[in-house]
Amino acid sequence: MTLPSLPAALPQALAETLAARGYASLTPVQEEMLRPDLAGRDMIVSARTGSGKTVAFGVALAERVLPVLRVPGPPKALIIAPTRELAMQVRREFEWLYGPAGGLIASCVGGMDMRREIFTLEKGAQIVVGTPGRLVDHLKRGSLNLSGIVGVVLDEADEMLDLGFAEDLAALLSAAPDDKQTLMFSATVPKAIEKLAAGQLRPGFERVSVAGGEEQHADITYDVAGVPHDDAERALVNILRFHESERAIIFANTRAAVARIAARLGNRGFRAVALSGELSQSERTHALQALRDGRARVCVATDVAARGIDLKGLDLVIHAELPGSPETLKHRSGRTGRAGRKGTSVLVVTPRTRAKADRILKMAGIDANWGSAPTAEDVRARDAERLVEAVGGAVELEEDDRGLAARIAADCDPVALAATVVSFWRASNSAPEEIGSLNTAPPPREKRAVQDFGASVWVRLSKGRRERAEARWILPKICQAGGITREEIGAIRVGEAASFVQIAERAAGGFMLALGPDGVIEDGLYATKLDGAPDPAEYAYTPPNSKGPKKPHRGQRDGDERPAPRYGREDKSVARAPRDAKPSKTETWDDKPILEAYRGERSEPKAPKPRAEAEARPKSKKEFVAKSYEAKSHTAKDRSETDAPKAPYKAGPKPSSKWTDKPGAGTAKLSGKPSGKPGGKPGTKPDGKPWEKPKGPKSAGFKAHGGKGKPAKAQGFKSHSAPGAKGPSTKGPDARPTRKS
Repeated sequence: MTLPSLPAALPQALAETLAARGYASLTPVQEEMLRPDLAGRDMIVSARTGSGKTVAFGVALAERVLPVLRVPGPPKALIIAPTRELAMQVRREFEWLYGPAGGLIASCVGGMDMRREIFTLEKGAQIVVGTPGRLVDHLKRGSLNLSGIVGVVLDEADEMLDLGFAEDLAALLSAAPDDKQTLMFSATVPKAIEKLAAGQLRPGFERVSVAGGEEQHADITYDVAGVPHDDAERALVNILRFHESERAIIFANTRAAVARIAARLGNRGFRAVALSGELSQSERTHALQALRDGRARVCVATDVAARGIDLKGLDLVIHAELPGSPETLKHRSGRTGRAGRKGTSVLVVTPRTRAKADRILKMAGIDANWGSAPTAEDVRARDAERLVEAVGGAVELEEDDRGLAARIAADCDPVALAATVVSFWRASNSAPEEIGSLNTAPPPREKRAVQDFGASVWVRLSKGRRERAEARWILPKICQAGGITREEIGAIRVGEAASFVQIAERAAGGFMLALGPDGVIEDGLYATKLDGAPDPAEYAYTPPNSKGPKKPHRGQRDGDERPAPRYGREDKSVARAPRDAKPSKTETWDDKPILEAYRGERSEPKAPKPRAEAEARPKSKKEFVAKSYEAKSHTAKDRSETDAPKAPYKAGPKPSSKWTDKPGAGTAKLSGKPSGKPGGKPGTKPDGKPWEKPKGPKSAGFKAHGGKGKPAKAQGFKSHSAPGAKGPSTKGPDARPTRKS
């Protein structure tokens, strides 16, 4: 039976459940889901944090889910949440909302036992709640069947897109039937949400916005607690002690900061738990449960807990480190001030983060109370007020306790009794920290009026752009050295070798007096008073490395003119021989222009050697190797006149060699003309494949090199005379490395 205060459009099963839960009325977003024109339609719902969105989409799904809830088969509803904590919270809400109607709810979240999840799904769960990654895993394994889904909810859809779950969401929505009802709940509706909705929602979907910007966080009081940088973490103790909230949550940006703050609070006697991504799912679940059942009072968390976590009695949110965006600030602070309750959000600000805090608050449209963090005296004064209120109030005592109280009152002096009460009170609470007081209220931003600077004096400084001088570097130095303010400084002109500063006439005398007779600002920086304004040419900007007009590119032509030849080569603009008479492309070392530049000009360049007419280009590598060997064979017939035979080898000291400067070089001089190209590789070996070693007897150290009367070759070089000759040994202490062919 429904209560008169609940809407008549609410299904009977849910109305009875809500009435038993203590609901006397519905929130605006919950009532909006009961509009007749929205029944069964796809929607994008934007509502403020703590407005009862979980019950809202439970009410929105009721029309489709309740009629088929007890029908055997695959699941009927799918709820997707960005984090494990939020998914588990939605499951708990749906258990009491749909449990009396016969609904079996299964959760599929990362970090939990998948076998238990599969067992619950096989048991016949009608409603599935999970995170995108784990739901996709079940879908791929075949343990999750979405063919019977009639309604899908994307809770905190913007957060899921920010976390990179776009592909997983598309896969899940595509696996469900096309006629399903899809609901997207999000605090904000960015372009990414609109893009996802355009591709996944049915045509004609409705956008529902319940709470406006003025209503957002209306039940939350924002305070800015200024504190010196070194006292930032100690200030957390005083803030907790000053407010004495039933439950509080402290946000930090990193896991290391969470662990450090939680350990520090634990050492000071606070019942604190940590909540971060480095914890297992079991540890995170136990931490939240400790907060819910009262075993812990303070939760230190990263932003993983900033969305969707609903902790009853959470009255205080502390930002130990500032969030990165206004949206994150709102989501963090939204853990308090829920369902009509009042809450406080405190931002701990140091001088370094003062400007950032001011910027984030203005972007979020939040008017905060700027002040300093509570000092130890402030905490003790607040404790005294709470103690007086507690002592003066009526206390229910058992009969035995009442008799004991009367005995103590009769035997003890009232002042001594009060002192004992104060002592016990102090001992039961953590002592406050001694911190510095700092009011970080942002200064009023007044725009400097653009007006005539008035009478002024110009001062020349001894450093300019050449010494990397800049206006932002000059300003603080002259203010500090001359004892003047920036309002007494006009224009600053930085030249190449000097800089010029305009100083108000009323302050110029004191400025020069403070610098002394030499005008010393610091070592190497001096100031000189000018009789008038400086010449603009002295501080005119000259581009770096400016050396006059840019020279044209060497390949650039002006009309019919051609650039001058380089390296002393003759001008090619003269008439040339026809292409048919063009000599062979064979080029010698003497033709290189770079060598001409070093050798000087020559009257007649050396003519290239023409290629023999009978010589044909080999068609294969094998043919090329054979021709190369024949052409470069070291025989007496092929040698030139300058390659005359030398005296035969005689025993005695070996002649010096030009190779002695190389490691392992022998002492014998290489006779004859080496095979192959000048300075290049030795010729290839005859007989068979070029990579095979020629076979033959191995000499004791020297090899024959051709005809009679020719000297033997030094050990370490291969012979090119007779086929089948085997090269010297490359092993042993006297071995010489051979050249690769």
